[in-house]
This record gives sequence, C-alpha cells and structure tokens, in this order.
Amino acid sequence: MVTLLAGTLLPPLDFFIVNLAIPSIQDDLGGGDILGQQIVASYAATYAVTLTLGGRLGDLYGRQRVFLVGLVGFALASLLCGSAGEPWLLIVGRILQGLTAALAAPQSLALIRASLEGREQTIALGFHGATLGLAAVIGQSLGGLLVTADLWGLGWRVIFLLNLPIAALALLGSLFLHDPHTRGVEKLDWVGAVLLFTGLAGIVIPLVEGRALNWPWWCFVLLVVAVGLLHRFWRYESTLSAGRNRDRHVMPLVPPRALTAPGVRIALTAVALFYSIAAFFLIFSEYQQTVGRTPLQASLDILPLGIGFLIGPLTVQHLMRVMPRRIAALGLLLETIGFLAFAALVAALDQTPWAAAPLALIGFGQGLALPSLIRITVTHIPRTFAGLASGLVSATLQLSAALSVAVIGGIYYASAGAYGSTHAIIAVSILIAVLLFGSSVLSVRAERVPSAETSTRVVSTHDGEVKAGKTLSPVRDQ
Repeated sequence: MVTLLAGTLLPPLDFFIVNLAIPSIQDDLGGGDILGQQIVASYAATYAVTLTLGGRLGDLYGRQRVFLVGLVGFALASLLCGSAGEPWLLIVGRILQGLTAALAAPQSLALIRASLEGREQTIALGFHGATLGLAAVIGQSLGGLLVTADLWGLGWRVIFLLNLPIAALALLGSLFLHDPHTRGVEKLDWVGAVLLFTGLAGIVIPLVEGRALNWPWWCFVLLVVAVGLLHRFWRYESTLSAGRNRDRHVMPLVPPRALTAPGVRIALTAVALFYSIAAFFLIFSEYQQTVGRTPLQASLDILPLGIGFLIGPLTVQHLMRVMPRRIAALGLLLETIGFLAFAALVAALDQTPWAAAPLALIGFGQGLALPSLIRITVTHIPRTFAGLASGLVSATLQLSAALSVAVIGGIYYASAGAYGSTHAIIAVSILIAVLLFGSSVLSVRAERVPSAETSTRVVSTHDGEVKAGKTLSPVRDQ
C-alpha cells in the first residue's frame, strides 16, 4: 500500500505544487505569462488525455510492469524539469511528466481494485483518497515554503527534485507488488488509442488554453473536430467488440460493455459533477490576493480545506459500520452545505477568518465523497478491466477539472469584471453547491444499481447442476 500510495501522491502533488513556483520560474528562465500557462497546461493536458490509455496498458501488459515504467519515466522527467536551463526544455519535461504519470497513476487504483476485496478494499480506497488530500495540503502549502526557503540554493528546482526520493522508495517497493494479472495474447488497439488521444486532446487543449488566449477561433474548431473523432472512436470500438476485425487478438481500448454496464455512466457523471470544485482552488487564490493577501497567506488560508480532505477518507471505514451506503451522498451534501455557508459568510462579512470552518467542512465532505464515488464506479466495471476503470475515473476527474476551470473560472472572471470579486466568488460558490447536490443525487441512483460482483454469481439450475460465472440480467433473471 505504501508503494501504491507513493504512485498516487506524485501526479497530483506535481500539479498543485508548481502553481506557487511559477513566479520564481518566470524570473529565472524568462518567458513571462505564456511560460506560466504552458507549465501548467502542458502537464495537465498530457496527463488528462493519456490516463485511459495508461490504465488499459496495465490491463494488457501487467499493472506492476507498467507501474514500474511509469515511475522510472516520471523520475527522469522530474530530473529534466529540475535541471532545465531553457523554457522549452522545462516544457518538454512537463509533457514527459504528464505522459509517465498517466502510466503510473491508474495502476495504483487498479491494483487496489484487483488485489483486495471487501473491508480491505474499502480501507485501501480510504487511504487512496487521503493521499490525494495529502497532495493538496503539501501542494498548496509546502510549495510556497520550499521556494521561499531556497534549499541548497536550488530555488524553484527543488519542487521537481523532491519527486526523486519519493519515486526511488516507490521503485524499491514496486519490486514486491502482488499483481493478480495474467497476460494473454491480446494486442493494444493502436487505432483506438490514436483516435481517443486526439479526440480528448481536442477537448482538453481548448479548455486549458482558451481563456488565457481570449478564446481564438481555432479553439472552437478543435472542439467540433474532437466530437467527430470521439464519435468515430466509439464506432470503431463497437466494431472491434463485435468481432468484425481482421486481427481477432486486438482488444478494444475501451470495450463498450465496460461503459454500458449498469450504473457506470451515472457514476461517471456523478464523478464529473463532483470535481466541479477544481475551479475553486484557482478562484479562491485569485480572490484572496484581490483582497490583499500574499500568495503564501492565500495558500495558508485554504489549508483547512486540505486538512479536511486529508481527514475525511480516513473516517470512511468507521462510518461504514453505521451506514454502509450513501457515504458519497453524505460527503457531497456536506460539501454543498459548506459552499453555501462560505458564500453566506463572504456576503455578510467579506474577508473573515470564520471562512476556515466552511472550508474545513468542504474538505471533509470531499474526502468522504471521493473514495466512495471511486468505489461505486469501479465496482460497476468488471474486475478484468480494473486498469481501464481506474483510467476512466482519473480521466473523468481531469476532464471535469479542465471544464470546471474553463466554465466556472470564466463565469468568475466575467462576474468580477462586472460586479467585483466578492459578488463573483459568492455566485460561483452557489453554482458549485448546486452541481455538488446534483452529484449527490446521482451517487444515490448509481449505488442502487447492483455492482459487477453482485450481478455475477453461482446459479443453480432446475436439474441440480451449477453454472459458475453466469452474468444475470437484473430484470430477466430475477
């Protein structure tokens, strides 16, 4: 678990921690605001569009092996970033970080899903969620301290070189991982991989870059082309799944039955709405600096949310003894209440230390909801596709984050320009609360659908024979 959690920690940590170092990087390497945007966008876009492929590679070629390759690649890419002397070299390193993180990250969740069951899996998912919370705490707070401390005279470079000892420990532990995977003769669906990669890139790149570039025409062209590519991808995968391909050893990158399984699409929609909170991290930092807080003070102001996010997942297993279901819905409702309370406090008192209380409630609710939503989603996808399930969940979170920043962030900036930053943050907090409530409702609906484990069971026939592994239709066979 320690090994897997190290692989879980690195990708989000690198996303959060670099934001506070951007001014120092710009002072050192030049490049201005464009370099700052590219540092964030190159990593976020590459990571988001490659996650599904990374998860599927683990299913096909062994999760332990792909995890190992991803960790080694991520460590080398971090070394490249930490030693970069030119802006273009840093951007190349960030792209390589995104690619290799997308190989390692899905395997952590996939191995938890494939190797553990019942209470052990629930506990492991709680630690997985707590690790994401830890990444938020370290990234939002420690990043600014590390850059300010200028350890060993490295300045901003230490935030990338910090990955090396963590990756080294994870690499050592990965040699002892238990992978219940048995490699078959299936080949990677390269055509599907290219279609999916280009289709997702056509969505993510405009969402990440559009606002900063004032939405040029090519952003909208890319979005239209991306929709066509994803439609073509789905048709191609359906053809492969139906066995109408020349090489029958090629397995679909995303088998349609994995997405059309009962409850999967509802659960993924709930996950997407859940991560509408992603824009709040950017908006909160912008708002705090608008009212006179320094970047370091702003990072400490949001610390209660990170601490709540760290504690929430650790309480899931204890809550399950009292209420084995609806924990995701409870967490999302707590987040909804937290955002409404935050909006009310800002409206009544403007900048106030009392905001720490609703922020902690938001973080705690997020910590409860995330592992529970992940569990609901992955258990509706057959265990054979554990890597794919992990990649789909992670990719949904990343795509939702990009969409949230583009749409909700755009609403914030437009409202701030027209009515002021205080009215803007109140409006987007209420909007996020509404989206989280919608996610809560969908999580209840998804949880009512039998999981992949409960829909496959031993069935006794009329003549006394036993058929193992028969998949039951929830309507017909009941």
